[in-house]
Order: sequence, then C-alpha cells, then structure tokens
Amino acid sequence: MTRVLVLNGPNLGRLGVREPEIYGSATLADLRAANERWGALLGLEVEVRQTDDESELVGWIHEAVDARTHVVLNPAAFTHYSYALRDAAAQITTSGLLLVEVHLSNPAAREQFRQHSVIGPVATGTIAGFGPDSYRLALEAIAARLA
Repeated sequence: MTRVLVLNGPNLGRLGVREPEIYGSATLADLRAANERWGALLGLEVEVRQTDDESELVGWIHEAVDARTHVVLNPAAFTHYSYALRDAAAQITTSGLLLVEVHLSNPAAREQFRQHSVIGPVATGTIAGFGPDSYRLALEAIAARLA
C-alpha cells in the first residue's frame, strides 16, 4: 500500500474553533479521520500530522523524501514566506515524488499577503478553497497519478 503523509502547518490544530466562518467547524481530529478514511478507499496508507513548528515540518518533509513517501501539505501561514519549507518541499518533487499543496480556504480570494505561495511553484499541484474536500481531492489526485 502506498504511503502518504498529510502534513499541516501552524494553527491548524485550532480547527473548529479558529475562524470557523473561514476554516469551517471540522476539528483536526475530524480531518484526520476523514483523510484516513478517504485514503483507505483509494488504497493509500495515510498518516496525518500537524505542527506549529517550522523546523519540525521541514524535518517531516525530509523524512518523507528519505522514505519515498508522497505528501499532501497544508503549509498554512508558512505558505507565504517560509523559504526553508519551500526548499525542503522542492526535494519531494525533484525526487520523483508527488507533493500536493492544499488549503481549506481560497488564498487568492483573501488578503493580498495570502495570495502568494512560495510552495506552489515546487508542488506537483495545488488544491484550495474546498474546505476539507481539498484534502480528499489531493488524495484522489495522488491515487490517479499512481494508477
């Protein structure tokens, strides 16, 4: 079974209570369960992680590269300025692995500072604006690419 790491950046541990009008009412636990369920239906072994720590997120990406694991990444606020995360993420795709950047909301429809991603240019693709379904669509894209 193909393994996929679903990695979430800062403040996503606050899902369900942080700005539910933007991010919805689903909690991180809800998101974890949904991703695991969607992955199983697609024949993917999914592990969901979340951290507010940039260096930990970079370390998880290094782990994915070393283990030859595809990644779904919601970099959250790191999307817009973390060149360390961008450089780590680039290793995924240059290693022949898939990296799908996801966002619950649509950054292009939000504040100006949220409209630029340093991750998007090194990702296989980006899915945004579909709430938790952004993750389902990302897993479906990975499964389709691997088929």
